[in-house]
Amino acid sequence: MKLPAFWVFLMACLTISLATRAYADDAHERTQTGHNITVGPNEEVSEATCFGCSIRVRGHVSGDVTTFGGSVVVEEKGQVDGDITTFAGGLRLDRAATVDGDVAIFGGQLRRDPAATVGGDVATFGGVGWILLIFVLPLALVVGFVVFVVWLIRKLLRPAVPGTRWVQAPGRQQ
Repeated sequence: MKLPAFWVFLMACLTISLATRAYADDAHERTQTGHNITVGPNEEVSEATCFGCSIRVRGHVSGDVTTFGGSVVVEEKGQVDGDITTFAGGLRLDRAATVDGDVAIFGGQLRRDPAATVGGDVATFGGVGWILLIFVLPLALVVGFVVFVVWLIRKLLRPAVPGTRWVQAPGRQQ
């Protein structure tokens, strides 16, 4: 019995998603879409990634913290050993918060208590202009290129219309 390609594809996707979930649980990684992530005071997480949500660190993150469309808050005595990156969101570092890696903020603001420490570089690209430059401009270039290619193909495939000549009928004057 031969399975249709759709069912094979569906089973492969299911297997991959279950294996990914099991791997993430074993490594104590947290990845969410639309639901905020909170790392408790006595908790350790290896990585935290959030799409359309925010991350609050009260405990220890041994790897990187990344948000797309959300903010990161590292509260007092919270610790991040890796980098923190936010796209279209801000970062707040409270008193006694520690980040050993780099901090990169695109389209948001950094609020940092003077007692908070950052071991690496800090790069802040605040404002909507950076979001437009990073996401919208490349998308506009790709769309423009596609429109140009479609226009060019339609122009090349358009049938040629034969030219017409104006011939004056005999015996008629203008």
